[in-house]
Amino acid sequence: MTKKKNPRIGSSTDDLWQELGILEDITATAIKRTIAMQIENEMSSQNISKAEMARRMRTSASQLERILDPDNQRVQLDSLVKAAHAAGKELTVALH
Repeated sequence: MTKKKNPRIGSSTDDLWQELGILEDITATAIKRTIAMQIENEMSSQNISKAEMARRMRTSASQLERILDPDNQRVQLDSLVKAAHAAGKELTVALH
């Protein structure tokens, strides 16, 4: 009796997500969550309150909440750049 070969053995999750057509969405979500987490970490390490951060960004507290929400996928790049600058950091993007 011949054992059936599993076509998934040796494949990566990236291969699977690509095959399913969701790799770009998953990648974008991971990047956004990472940036939001880094901004929150900077705020915490510098003792910047959300109210102060919103003031520095010249935006509302509710807009800042949307930027920092890891599940919000509708945040624009310029908002993330603004948040990074308000925390004294620079957001850089690179193609690999």
